[in-house]
This record gives sequence, C-alpha cells and structure tokens, in this order.
Amino acid sequence: MWFGNKIFITCVLAFLLFDGLYCCQLSDPYRFVLEEAPYTRLCSTKNILTVNGEFPGPTIRVNAGDQITVDVYNKGKYNVTIHWHGVNQLRYPWSDGPEYITQCPIQPGGKFSQKLILSTEEGTIWWHAHSNWTRATVYGAIFVYPKPGTTYPFPKPDAEVPIILGGWWKRDIMAVYEQFIATGGVPNQSDAFTINGQPGDLYPCSKSGFEYDGLVHCIAPYIY
Repeated sequence: MWFGNKIFITCVLAFLLFDGLYCCQLSDPYRFVLEEAPYTRLCSTKNILTVNGEFPGPTIRVNAGDQITVDVYNKGKYNVTIHWHGVNQLRYPWSDGPEYITQCPIQPGGKFSQKLILSTEEGTIWWHAHSNWTRATVYGAIFVYPKPGTTYPFPKPDAEVPIILGGWWKRDIMAVYEQFIATGGVPNQSDAFTINGQPGDLYPCSKSGFEYDGLVHCIAPYIY
C-alpha cells in the first residue's frame, strides 16, 4: 500500500511539474528590441528607430484581465520608454511609460521588463514610445479580446486588421524635434500622412497595391 501511494504521489508531483512548465511557456514575455533599420518612403531612404525591425511595430494580442510582460531592449542611440496607451495599469504605474514621471527611461544598451495589467479594457488600443519624438516611428496596436468564455458585443468579425494613422518626415526625426525645441515654435508638418506606415498612392514612390476596403460600424470601442 505504501509503495502504491509513493508511486501515486510521484506521478502527481511529476504532473504538477510539467503542468507548471506548460504554464510558464504560455506566459513567455513579449520581446521588444528597439534598433535602427533602413526604410524607404517618398523616394528616399533613412534609418528609423523600430521595434524588432518592424514599422509599425508588432501587434500585441491579449484578453481582458490578462497580465503580460514585455521585455524591452534598447539598442538605439537615445533614451526611450514605452507607454501602453489606453491600459489603466491599476495600482501599477511603474511600467506605464512616461519618462521621469512613472519610470526612468531605458538607456541605450539597457533592458527593462514592463508589466501590462489589463482590467476592464476591451477593443483596440495602442502602444508607443514616450520619449522625445521616438514615438514618430515606434508604435503599434494592442488587440484586447473579450475574456475567455465571453463573446464580442456584436457578431464576430470576419477579419481583424489594425489600421494605424501616422506621419512621415523626410528629415531625421530627432533633427525635426531639436529644431522646434530650440526655436520654441511648432514642429514642421510631416511630409506625408501614413496608414500602417505607408503614405498611399497619392504620394511619389508609394508602394503599389496598398488598399483597404471595408465597412466601419460605429460601435465603440471596436471598429469592424
């Protein structure tokens, strides 16, 4: 009897061990590597700060009530923070992003693990850099799905595509920033407006075949 119980206990412990490993795999952190990469827009190429080489950056997909970790590695030339725009971060402002307010910036060569605590948020929100004008190219979408076991407040969409509006400057973005800081004026208007990083067919040297066709229903906080 004792031998049988010992085997049973061993099996239970083994199950708990592997089950714990499985849970850890499910909660592996996102990895954001900030580094410069060459991008061509409006007939010219320049280096811009990106996340994982992507512009716009990667989309984060979570459920309401989730807690996730984002490991941010700064391989760029400037201090930087990441802000999770629309995430309430209840009782945990230390990863909210505004530099010198809720946290110190991540220095070049540094790393910071940021925790996102989702509560009642649902729908499409976004993340972006929150230091100087690094946000001009460092941004992306956050999809917050309903909690498991619940449904959308409308028929489930056939497809989900983030649509992110932005701007593009031909000049180095930090030069634009330093100019308007020095003069006390307003920044020069961008040379183009962008959708998902693309200026569109009305601008020179634009990527061909960039087109969206869909129906927008005004049901906050979703667009589908």
